[in-house]
Amino acid sequence: MDKDAAYALIVKLLADLFGIPPERITPEADLYRDLDIDSIDAVDLAIEFRKRAGRQLSPEEFKEIRSVGDIIRVYLAPPQEN
Repeated sequence: MDKDAAYALIVKLLADLFGIPPERITPEADLYRDLDIDSIDAVDLAIEFRKRAGRQLSPEEFKEIRSVGDIIRVYLAPPQEN
């Protein structure tokens, strides 16, 4: 999955799962402050993205995610070794 495809998938998931208007979803958008995502929603988003992107995050990677751009960066990076 490339960066554009990952971004398009995130926009679709945020719009479908949480009713967020796509125009509010930018790479800089903070999931918690700008998009009103709570921690449970973030877990749901990670699960749905994993189903479609085929990659599960480590707990350390999950903690790094604060913005839409962070999701893209973390998912496109090579998986961390435990």
